[in-house]
Amino acid sequence: MGEISLNELEARADAAGIDLSQIDLDSIQLPPGDDFGIISDDEDVYQEEQMDFDYGLGNTIVVDNLPVVPKEKFDKLEGVVRKIYSQIGVIKEDGLWMPVDPDTHKTLGYCFIEYNTPQEAELAKEKTNGYKLDRAHIFAVNMIEDFNRFMKVPDEWAPPEIRPYVPGENLQNWLTDEKARDQFVIRAGSDTEVFWNDARHLKPDPVYKRAYWTESYVQWSPLGTYLATVHRQGAAVWGGASTFNRLMRYAHPQVKLIDFSPGEKYLVTYSSHEPSNPRDANRVVINIFDVRTGKAMRDFKGSADEFAIGGTGGVAGVSWPVFKWGGGKDDKYFAKIGKNMISVYETESFSLVDKKSLKAESVVDFSWSPTDPILALFVPELGGGNQPARVSLIQIPSKEELRQKNLFSVSDCKLYWQSNGDYLAVKVDRYTKTKKSTYTGFELFRIKERDIPIEVLELDNKNDKIIAFAWEPKGHRFAVIHGDSPRPDVSFYSMRSAHNTGRVSKLTTLKGKQANALFWSPSGRYIILAGLKGFNGQLEFYNVDELETMATAEHFTATDIEWDPTGRYVATSVTSVHHEMENGFNIWSFNGKLLYRILKDHFFQFLWRPRPPSFLSPEKEEEIAKNLKKYSKKYEAEDQDVSLLLSEQDREKRRMLKDEWEKWVSEWKRLHEEEKLLRLMLRDGEASDEEEEYEAKEVEVEELLDVSEEVLFEFGQE
Repeated sequence: MGEISLNELEARADAAGIDLSQIDLDSIQLPPGDDFGIISDDEDVYQEEQMDFDYGLGNTIVVDNLPVVPKEKFDKLEGVVRKIYSQIGVIKEDGLWMPVDPDTHKTLGYCFIEYNTPQEAELAKEKTNGYKLDRAHIFAVNMIEDFNRFMKVPDEWAPPEIRPYVPGENLQNWLTDEKARDQFVIRAGSDTEVFWNDARHLKPDPVYKRAYWTESYVQWSPLGTYLATVHRQGAAVWGGASTFNRLMRYAHPQVKLIDFSPGEKYLVTYSSHEPSNPRDANRVVINIFDVRTGKAMRDFKGSADEFAIGGTGGVAGVSWPVFKWGGGKDDKYFAKIGKNMISVYETESFSLVDKKSLKAESVVDFSWSPTDPILALFVPELGGGNQPARVSLIQIPSKEELRQKNLFSVSDCKLYWQSNGDYLAVKVDRYTKTKKSTYTGFELFRIKERDIPIEVLELDNKNDKIIAFAWEPKGHRFAVIHGDSPRPDVSFYSMRSAHNTGRVSKLTTLKGKQANALFWSPSGRYIILAGLKGFNGQLEFYNVDELETMATAEHFTATDIEWDPTGRYVATSVTSVHHEMENGFNIWSFNGKLLYRILKDHFFQFLWRPRPPSFLSPEKEEEIAKNLKKYSKKYEAEDQDVSLLLSEQDREKRRMLKDEWEKWVSEWKRLHEEEKLLRLMLRDGEASDEEEEYEAKEVEVEELLDVSEEVLFEFGQE
């Protein structure tokens, strides 16, 4: 609505013969459903209130198939129903209503129950729908909202409106950048910004900026197609050919966490809600949406306890992500851990594979192969050590056990898959015979080889504490940081030895490094040995092919390190979550040269935009690598042009500084000349601007410094 001043309003009223002072403006109402094109300033608030009101109907359930009883048994039946449903949540005062037939004075066989929260009502529906009171009475429980929705269905079918086809934008357009640059997103203060990494020009190149774009954080989808934002009413994804348009919204009130499936087909959203009874666990709601259509494919609801088994991280005791995706980029399966079981679902129907969970007594962890539908699971020792711990590999959907390894005296296990799914490393912490301490070894599974052979690896000093482990992406090597702080050792191993591709071998050990984290380049070969937190951001750029250090550097108090998806550049950052000072990020070349540094107050997030896998075959990539000089000529010429441009810019900058200096000197010379007559006059006609016009004279000056009197003798005294 356009704004008009009070004077204009009064003038219009006078012209129409209306006395504004006699009108109660609050009493004016527009006809129902007609706003005359005037959109209220409170429209957003009204819509939110309306949403809250509609959502409030979710507090009530309808319980059907109750016994039909006469008046004298009414109280007994109501007591039974109240007892069942008050165990699930807090029923509001006068929140249980059981209608009675006015003619027969008997109940009608159903009742309404109103809870304090929608979550309790939904839980009551889940827990009691199909509840068997006795042989003749099996409860049918529905939300009252469902009835309202079904009542709105028209009696007569009408064909859906056919909309004309509108071709969509090319959401991969950013991959066609002529300079082959990568994008990244940052969040600082209230702003979220997307940039090109223009490393040649040693600066970021802005793409898109928006204030208050998200209410908590942003997240790229795994193939880089979408940028997801999180809001009070749900999540949204953004993308486009030249800018960032909102492509889809996913309604999930109070959403806290989101997670994409590896192939970007599905988005998982999570929220946690406080229970009415403080002694109860939080209520968890998880939705799985189809990313492109926005359709909710499946939801999971329950107490936080049901989602808190296994894994690390997350909020309110829930491990995140709750669901782990398997089956490679096809997004075919997802699974979650439960008590004594792993529930594996398939995305064709979003139901359990074989309609039942995979039984695994006391299972505490599992992990999918990154490329194949194979699950690795870990079961700890049972029966006081009588039943050994074990690691099993399970094929999905057949649930066939491909390989199993029993492990003795185990205190803990961690599972590490190599990115191609070729190898699985199981880090096993074992008790010593006295059980007073532990030592660590590795069980190495060769997944793609016949019968999946397993090799045991122990460090030279098996009592060394393992600080970090990481596989080389797409490769056969791995790195381990081991030993005691402050200067542990770093060892590199290969799953091949010089004479035998089926044996693990040690490549080298680097002694006494200030490192506690490992960051391999996505293309392998290079690795950063990083000393974060207590080591104050020590960085060592290491070439594993040549087994030599390329550079050492420091990004003081660095909290995060992330390689770009091509392995050409790496970002180190200091976020305000951990440090208030020196917030911002540095961009480095793969070999440790600092290219540029950006400082940002209240800096929260830095994320490179992922790239989808290359369409080139391994053979074609190998051919390009062999003939790299042929391809590189074009880029070397471009680099030279940029270098000349930067040199020219530097020369231009220096020339401008020189011109500025000469201009300044010239101006002062002019002023000096203008004031010559004034200086002559002040010096009584003596011309003294030139050095030879001066005459040096030696002058002796006597100066009285002090006078004091002292009486030596006094006469006249006896």
